[in-house]
Amino acid sequence: MSRFKNEVSRLEAHVKSLRVVLGILFVLAGAMGLGWWSAPRDLTVHVPPDLRSGSTRKWWEIPPETVYTFGFYIFQQLNRWPTNGEEDYARNLQQLRAYLTPKCQTLLQAEFEQRRLGGELRKRTRGVYEIPERGYGDDPGFRVKTLGRDAWIVNLDLTADEYFGSEKVKRALVRYPLHVVRMDVDPERNPFGLALNCYSGKPQRIAPATPTRSIATDLETDVDAEGEQP
Repeated sequence: MSRFKNEVSRLEAHVKSLRVVLGILFVLAGAMGLGWWSAPRDLTVHVPPDLRSGSTRKWWEIPPETVYTFGFYIFQQLNRWPTNGEEDYARNLQQLRAYLTPKCQTLLQAEFEQRRLGGELRKRTRGVYEIPERGYGDDPGFRVKTLGRDAWIVNLDLTADEYFGSEKVKRALVRYPLHVVRMDVDPERNPFGLALNCYSGKPQRIAPATPTRSIATDLETDVDAEGEQP
């Protein structure tokens, strides 16, 4: 009889130890979940120059590749209308205010009202993307032109697609000469410290790339003010 009692006691002790282990695992899982939830969603990473090779950089100098990345990213987000241009474009103008100069904000708002009244936004979807082999790495000197310490021209060669429902109503290959300026006034909302000042010139149609054609001299005709400007 005592053998059975000992076996029962052993099993009860084993069950109790399993409950303790389960409780510890539950506490650990809760702690890891809390740490995951409280982890920062965005991290600012500073990449200093490699001083072993004698490289130095002025603190106020912004690399041209950063300027190009900023111009392309903000312009692409501004022209992304996933469901309805009448609502999406207005929302983009509001959400990206910190990345636009006051002058550009006013011009784009007026352009939005003009297109809305003309029926060019309702139920329209739109997206722009780089034309293959026409990105920054293909001709850095042409893609970003430095006007001074605080101003640049960014030449974007993009494909602009627009749809009305499921029907494609526009596809255009366009060169957008963006005017980018330094505007480090609100790091909380604009960590780039840059802003779009709209265009330095009129957007223009471009021809498809060919092996013998220079990307700097392949402009065809000025872009229709009504048809291809964002």
